[in-house]
Amino acid sequence: MDIDAYLLPMSHSHDHPHEHSHTEHHHSHHESRTKWVVLLTAVTMVAEIGFGYYTNSMALLADGWHMSSHVLAIGLTWFAYSVARRNHDNPRFVAGTGKILALAGYTSALLLVVIAIWMAIESVARFLNPQEIMFGEAIVVAVVGLIVNAVSAVMLHHKQEHSDHNIRAAYLHVIADALTSLTAIAALTAGWLWKIYALDAVSGVICSLIITKWAYDLAKNSGKDLLDFK
Repeated sequence: MDIDAYLLPMSHSHDHPHEHSHTEHHHSHHESRTKWVVLLTAVTMVAEIGFGYYTNSMALLADGWHMSSHVLAIGLTWFAYSVARRNHDNPRFVAGTGKILALAGYTSALLLVVIAIWMAIESVARFLNPQEIMFGEAIVVAVVGLIVNAVSAVMLHHKQEHSDHNIRAAYLHVIADALTSLTAIAALTAGWLWKIYALDAVSGVICSLIITKWAYDLAKNSGKDLLDFK
């Protein structure tokens, strides 16, 4: 869905007052839900990264950094919704506020690439020089992360007719993060059972590849919106 097509009516309330009210209501709803998901995910992210270093688990650390990429992406979406809402009647936005959302997405994609590269380098280093891991503690935190992702997905779930490009992207972000949490749990469990520390590092590489794919898709889609490319 074209972001501008969804947000543009917000800048022309005199033409379609009912449509303006309807659209503004759902954007306000999305903004509120997105805010709580960002806060919940950010707290979990800090816990996962902290315990990742504490337990020496690259899988948990990678899952935490992967979650940080989603905090960044969804946080920018929240910020964009907020700015768009506050400026929906601002005449200086001659083409509407839709480009704010697209710019937030593109900026997020660039930052995701940096995170993915760092994770890949760190994971390879851990693979070449394995470290003893506190598997039990790491698994518990990873399971908590999975539960947070499930709760976030429920909060961001939306009816198709009441959705837009950004809230769908946020929803898919937490679904993808849930999958990487499952990957981390599987790698940690297998490593715990069979003492294969390399699996932990492999999980980190997988997460970095997933983030790279997300960054590419996000940059491509948001870039098209910025350029009005069809």
